[in-house]
Amino acid sequence: MNALTLPIADGWTIAKRNTLKIRRQPDLLSGALMLPIVLILLFAYVFGSVIDVPGMSYKEFLLPGIFVQAVIIGAQTTGYTLTLDLQKGIFDRFRSLPMAPSAVLIGQTVSDVLMNLASLVVMAGMGLVVGWRVHTSPFEAVLGFALLLLFAYAFSWFTATVALALRTPENFNNIATMVSFPLMFVSNAFIDSAKLPTPLRVVADWNPVSAFTQAARELFGNTSTAMKTSDAWPIQHAVPASLIWIAVMLLVFVPLATRLYKKAVSA
Repeated sequence: MNALTLPIADGWTIAKRNTLKIRRQPDLLSGALMLPIVLILLFAYVFGSVIDVPGMSYKEFLLPGIFVQAVIIGAQTTGYTLTLDLQKGIFDRFRSLPMAPSAVLIGQTVSDVLMNLASLVVMAGMGLVVGWRVHTSPFEAVLGFALLLLFAYAFSWFTATVALALRTPENFNNIATMVSFPLMFVSNAFIDSAKLPTPLRVVADWNPVSAFTQAARELFGNTSTAMKTSDAWPIQHAVPASLIWIAVMLLVFVPLATRLYKKAVSA
């Protein structure tokens, strides 16, 4: 077995272990599912009645942003689970096994992608119930969901890095909330970023959440020629910008998280 096959095989073993753990602890999945569902109902039926989107319904404008938000919330499970395993000494048991150091992180991030897939299926079903529709080809719609899952995988490595740096669930939850809420709400996920004050509009236009949301809207056909989008490059080229963000996150956080994991298990 070569050096590449070993971490992949070990990682798949860890992924199956984490998936079984979710079945024994359904609260891990329910938390990632319930908040986006609540937000769909809240924004679609409360704020949707007063927010006007030219040329389309607010529900169709909203759902791609909810998908991106669900991915962010689901990816945080990576960090939270890692901090719990650190506290319980699970990593000490893994260290005694003939296992590649990166396998634990590969397994954790892969299992969280599977959880995000389940979350997106539920979100899409709820979206269809409230009036969201896809107006592009099935191929483009599949690409939209694939892009969201790639984002989920890359963002999971970011949350893994933060978790391994902080090492406690309490600290991780505090930092994750401080980071995720500005990312989600200072963006075009829920409102047209053009309506924000200039400093916030610039931040929103270059926020990766805005690029992923705009890319999802384009791939699902949830756009309107009547609504003028920002001239910022990430919004005008949302799909390439999203792929660049994914590549950057993986190039930066995969080696960084692996290094922090090795430090954590050797302490």
